[in-house]
Amino acid sequence: MQDLAAVTIIAVVAVLTSFAMPSPARADDDAAKIPAVTKAVQAQIDANEIAGAVTAVVTKNNVLELEALGYADIAAKKPMRTDSIFWIKSMSKPVTAVAVLMLQDDGKLNVDDPVSKFIPEFAELKTPSGKPAKITIAQMLAHTSGLGEAAKSDVPAKTLADLVLLWLKSPMQFEPGEKWKYTQSGINAAARIVEVVSGQTFDKFLDERLFKPLGMNDTTFYPSGEQLDRVVTRYKKNKETGALEPEPARTDLPDRNRPPLGNEGLYSTAPDYARFCEMLLNGGSLDGKRYLRPKTVKILATPRTRDMKAGFVPGSAWAHGVGVVTKPQGVTAILSPGTYGHGGAFGTQAWIDPARGVAYVLMIQRTSFGTDTYRNGDDTAIRRDFQQAASDALSNK
Repeated sequence: MQDLAAVTIIAVVAVLTSFAMPSPARADDDAAKIPAVTKAVQAQIDANEIAGAVTAVVTKNNVLELEALGYADIAAKKPMRTDSIFWIKSMSKPVTAVAVLMLQDDGKLNVDDPVSKFIPEFAELKTPSGKPAKITIAQMLAHTSGLGEAAKSDVPAKTLADLVLLWLKSPMQFEPGEKWKYTQSGINAAARIVEVVSGQTFDKFLDERLFKPLGMNDTTFYPSGEQLDRVVTRYKKNKETGALEPEPARTDLPDRNRPPLGNEGLYSTAPDYARFCEMLLNGGSLDGKRYLRPKTVKILATPRTRDMKAGFVPGSAWAHGVGVVTKPQGVTAILSPGTYGHGGAFGTQAWIDPARGVAYVLMIQRTSFGTDTYRNGDDTAIRRDFQQAASDALSNK
């Protein structure tokens, strides 16, 4: 009888709690949608520009919008879900920069340190003029290092350490600090420095210091198990027919015998990346836990390119692993000066506007998306229309 009474009490409490504590807004709740965003994204799906998308709009303490539209896989008629997993490609770069700056907060490095302090082989690197290169970590993160891209190798690299000699085999492209040129090797060298300083592989460092504490449980270099079924199909557009055609699926995703590439290796979801953005909007902390000092978040987004032509759209500068909007125009017109973020090769975008206290996250999977000049999706109608719709909704509140 006592056991029955206890069960009855628990059941009553559960019912009362369900009335007293409303559940968080889901993607199918009106509270989690912005009608203008829905309309803007659906228009791109109807025009056969994308198969589907997940969008998120977040402030320092609230998810204003989270919605999945269209298909994750057209042939299988698999609907897009808010927890669908995307290859975010170069949106990995801001994460790499944050990892470096976390170690700066730990007192273990400084972004103005020479790379050779942590990877001794770089001491032998020479510039095109024959001088010692003396590349700094900051120059690698800002794409002003002049480092050559990794040379091709007949032996696949299994770790970031395996890439060191490949970076050094390629001649430098220009004198460090001379100009801006988007360079993948520099970001991966920064990821390798995280390994050297922390004593952990890059993926384990991020899991322990960033992803797990933030609740970014679907952000990984190595999707496996149940996650594989949620990975979104990538599409390319047939130039002749206009049809969306699937790209070959990767077969190596769970394989850990490949480097955790800091330049393009991460898979993630819109809610996960939104958590990362929320943390930065809150000056480096979230839910009572600090990841970066407020002044370090400012360092992250402080331009390093001075008067150089930098970035993929006009009115841009480059900081540490992120582009910065300096003169809003075109696709960035609705963003405040000082907005920072990064796009990915398959059209994914995340931009943080500290002045307005909002971040915009867009997840899609389209290859060769964008203009002939900007192939990473930075200058696309869907990015512009999504940001505009979200911004207009915020202004009308």
